[in-house]
Amino acid sequence: MNATEDIGWLDSPSVLDSSVERLKTVKELGMDAGLDFHGRLHKPMAKQLARALEPYRPLFIEEPLLSEHVDAVKALSQLTTCPIALGERLYSRWDVKRFLEAGCIDMLQPDVAHVGGISEMHRIASMCEAYDVAMAPHCPLGPIALAACVQVDAVSANFVIQEMSLGIHYNAGSQDLNSYTFNPDVWNVTDGYINLMKGPGLGIEIDEQLVKKLSDSAKDWVNPGFIGPGGEIREW
Repeated sequence: MNATEDIGWLDSPSVLDSSVERLKTVKELGMDAGLDFHGRLHKPMAKQLARALEPYRPLFIEEPLLSEHVDAVKALSQLTTCPIALGERLYSRWDVKRFLEAGCIDMLQPDVAHVGGISEMHRIASMCEAYDVAMAPHCPLGPIALAACVQVDAVSANFVIQEMSLGIHYNAGSQDLNSYTFNPDVWNVTDGYINLMKGPGLGIEIDEQLVKKLSDSAKDWVNPGFIGPGGEIREW
């Protein structure tokens, strides 16, 4: 779940209280939760939130800082026992290598669309295994990207969890993961698992006519930035 909205580089510690309370609520229900910082926090606040969450044992904290700050992520990793995950903003095995060599992450979340496909994902998974880092591919995307991730998951010894976009808030009022295929049942979840693909290729059957129809009115997506009340850039 999301950890926070955008906050200042140095803000009141009280703005972190609701994040801690939400994790406590989830844990009281007998469930685990990972908290995604989305790189929205800067070091002065990320340190405080990581420490405040520790007693409630989050499954992991994700992108506690933006991925360009390798040294800061390393410093944070030495201050907290929370497992640290990141990777969706990394674009090659060379980007990944810096974090592995720094020993500052516990779980990598590469995006198959960012790193250039299944072959590169396999190489990255092998690198992570060599450094004792878990794999949890990032994929709030459509069925082709997810099916590609599943192929890597199925043969990676260090695979732990797969993100998927089924029912995610991005899709509210529009198409969902199962809208673009003739065999959406491949994404049926039972006890937290889906079955391995059995069909040819990636194992999905794309409704190409629907894809073409929807692409006619599709608009380019621009990554939003967070701007503070004084016009200052908080995260971009």
